[in-house]
Amino acid sequence: MKRRSFVKRLGASAGLVCAGGHICDMVCGSLENAYAFGYEETLSDVEAKYYRKLPEDVIVCELCPRECLVSDVERGFCGVRENQGGTYKTLVHSRVCSMNIDPIEKKPFFHFHPGTTAFSIATAGCNVNCKFCQNWDISQVRPEQVRNVLLTPDALASECVTRKIPTIAYTYSEPVVFYEYMYDAAVRSRKDGIKNVVVTGGYIKEKPLRDLLKVVDAVKVDLKSFSEQYYKDIVNGELQPVLDALKIIHENGTWLEIVYLVVPTLNDKDDEFSALCKWVKSDLSPDVPVHFTRFHPTYLMTNLPPTPVATLERAYLIAKTEGLHYPYIGNVPGNKAENTYCPGCGEILIERYGYRIGQNKIVDGKCAGCGVAIPGVWR
Repeated sequence: MKRRSFVKRLGASAGLVCAGGHICDMVCGSLENAYAFGYEETLSDVEAKYYRKLPEDVIVCELCPRECLVSDVERGFCGVRENQGGTYKTLVHSRVCSMNIDPIEKKPFFHFHPGTTAFSIATAGCNVNCKFCQNWDISQVRPEQVRNVLLTPDALASECVTRKIPTIAYTYSEPVVFYEYMYDAAVRSRKDGIKNVVVTGGYIKEKPLRDLLKVVDAVKVDLKSFSEQYYKDIVNGELQPVLDALKIIHENGTWLEIVYLVVPTLNDKDDEFSALCKWVKSDLSPDVPVHFTRFHPTYLMTNLPPTPVATLERAYLIAKTEGLHYPYIGNVPGNKAENTYCPGCGEILIERYGYRIGQNKIVDGKCAGCGVAIPGVWR
């Protein structure tokens, strides 16, 4: 039996909740003709980008900082890229296991076309293993262990045009591991005037990141912590490559927002909030939005309580004190820190409740009251 068939049977025998969960719940709920795409039983056979060949059919992956050394018929850490006779292949090109039409605020993007929608898609796999991952059932499995819909870049762009959806969001799992599909879909959809946004952990090497930034419009990075130890223990990754990626994105001029998931007892101390905000201000810009988001127990971290709202409000106040212009509180619908305030006159510019937009007083990228420019992508 081939290794791929064995993994597929193993997943089926384990009764994985993901075997149809995301596709059935998300697609059937919001894309009534989803089954027209058809479930795809085979995996893709597209050559991966960013790898180097070594003797004896060994390859080194050069997509993310792990630089996986992969022997023939083996896969990298992400589980979706396979060495086939010395040629590295992506197994998930056009194989979508989760999709939905979301408010852009859900990503969250607060300074990117507020009040619009995004066609959100994901494939299986991830290049880290966050113990609090809310989408672990697709990020921490192999592509054989989920039901995949065949959705080519052409079909994806066509769906967006037909449904008048202005943006595609690569999200839910980790877009870095389905890089080739994301890149091809972004290039194709741009021909129809569709924008592309990436929701990522930012664990990617410089060359592929710079190439990607040429074809996408905005990036939201989940900065898990401002501690290398936290990244080692909780994320199974590294902090410094993420900080490097944030600098590259900002310097490139691509719109950037940051989410910091505040986990009780692990990354919720005032000194860490302060250090993070000082770094954003000095190494990026005080205009980069930073979302302090509420943790809810899930996956391997069900022993901790949800983040106290008071902790999030403390982080918000520290961010304001350190000079950040656009801090936010996430996952707390109705909190006043969901709103966008003018750094000039202090007035509410965009009023939010969860993913819903109330008033929007940004006109031509400026505060309608005092005329201060508000950074973002507004039209």
